[in-house]
Amino acid sequence: MNITIIGYGNMGSGLAARAVKAGHAVTLAGHNPARASEAAAKVGAKAGAISDSTGNADIIILATPYPAAAEALAAAGNLAGKVLIDISNPLKADFSGLTLGFSTSAAEEIQKLAPSAKVIKAFNTVFAQIFSEGPDFGAAGKVPVLIAGDDEAAKQSVQQFAESLGFSTIQAGNLANARYLEPLGMLNIALGYGLGQGTGIAPTWIHRD
Repeated sequence: MNITIIGYGNMGSGLAARAVKAGHAVTLAGHNPARASEAAAKVGAKAGAISDSTGNADIIILATPYPAAAEALAAAGNLAGKVLIDISNPLKADFSGLTLGFSTSAAEEIQKLAPSAKVIKAFNTVFAQIFSEGPDFGAAGKVPVLIAGDDEAAKQSVQQFAESLGFSTIQAGNLANARYLEPLGMLNIALGYGLGQGTGIAPTWIHRD
């Protein structure tokens, strides 16, 4: 797949490295060309301006903090029909909680900003370190990627992509269910950082045989 990742922080760079390793053609894009090029070189990806990097993408991953999403999407231009993965959690500046919830979510607000795109919520419950260390936890199983969205074909495409990176997947319903996935991401952050469990954790569901 041709994958464009907007954002070159820990999450964007980690996803890029994992996707390159899986054989995808990856472009890292951002507002600072020098930083995008530096990050891309470290993981074996290409670098480009946001406006030039979305046209041929099979999947676009928005890997910016939620407050930067509007500016990034404005720079991306026409996203009609594009699969757009939102990986963000709408965190307060001090990481003490979320700025959105109950009646909307970051993913739903991003869908409003890019109404012609097929927005999918995914990867928001995965720590960046898991991309480098690997999603296979041995006897505990593979780290799951929870996938929520309103377009079934787009969800299947994201499932295929996530599984190509070594993750298991859980289809989590329509995009409005991001209202549940984002608090789950916040809980993961609270457990990992605030309560000292570290970043080698991930939420999952178990099934009785």
